[in-house]
Amino acid sequence: MPTLKTVLTAQVDATLDSALDLVTATAPLSVRKKLTWTSGTTVDKADLIFSDTRTISASSNEDLDLAGSLSSVYGSTLTFVELRAVLIAAAVGNTNNVRVTRPASNGVPLFLAASDGIDVPPGGFFFWACPADGKVTVTAGTGDLINVANSSSGTSVTYDVVIIGTSA
Repeated sequence: MPTLKTVLTAQVDATLDSALDLVTATAPLSVRKKLTWTSGTTVDKADLIFSDTRTISASSNEDLDLAGSLSSVYGSTLTFVELRAVLIAAAVGNTNNVRVTRPASNGVPLFLAASDGIDVPPGGFFFWACPADGKVTVTAGTGDLINVANSSSGTSVTYDVVIIGTSA
């Protein structure tokens, strides 16, 4: 059985400068959050990962079914029970946004309510992570879909997806 070791890092480094009469005021900011998980199914652990680069044609969408339709890099079927992290990164060359939503029917409760979601503009990304058990539960047949859509017509969109979670 493969083991999964995961390190997630979110980092913001910024400096706000303001030229005043005699000096320049500088306000540096550095915020770094890091999660490190070992292989398993309890708090601070994960044992499943799905990753892919996908393309959606103009005015179309797809459901990512987290309970039985996605495959690992080894070809085995993935059945997520809890989510630990979701990354959706829209390609820089896209013209349209990549829209990520919780479907009204059978949606994973990643967002607060059915049909809630977020538009990811070209070159942007959506990144959510949680180390705790039971925060986002996947329920086969009733709560196992994440919908990814092309926000408009005319051109296709490409996106990278990484989903990390547990099998129990």
